This record gives sequence, structure tokens and C-alpha cells, in this order.
Amino acid sequence: MDKPIELSLEQQFSLRSFQDQVANMSREQAQQFLIKLYEQMMLRETMYKHFLKHQWGIESGPQF
Repeated sequence: MDKPIELSLEQQFSLRSFQDQVANMSREQAQQFLIKLYEQMMLRETMYKHFLKHQWGIESGPQF
């Protein structure tokens, strides 16, 4: 993995669109947006962990 991972053209376009949206936000809007974005990132991480535990068969809790 010597070559760095790069964004696809579609992802680059999406990023540019996001940059434009953020540039037009007020400070308060940007702060609220960041809080919501961070919450969604944590939820995604929790879902990934749950999915991996399920796939690997290491679910915690009672086994019936």
C-alpha cells in the first residue's frame, strides 16, 4: 500500500459541494451542523462495531 488512497471524482465533487454549503453558513449554523455530523459519525462507528461483532460471532449477551 505505497500509493495513498485518493477520493473518486464523485467524492471530490461531493466534497466541493459540501465546502460551498459550509462557506455560506453562519457560525451558529456551522456549529450545530458539526455537532450533528459528529453524532452521525459516532452512530456509524457503533453500527460498524455491532455489525462486525455479529459477523464474527462475538455478540455479547445471553446465548439461547
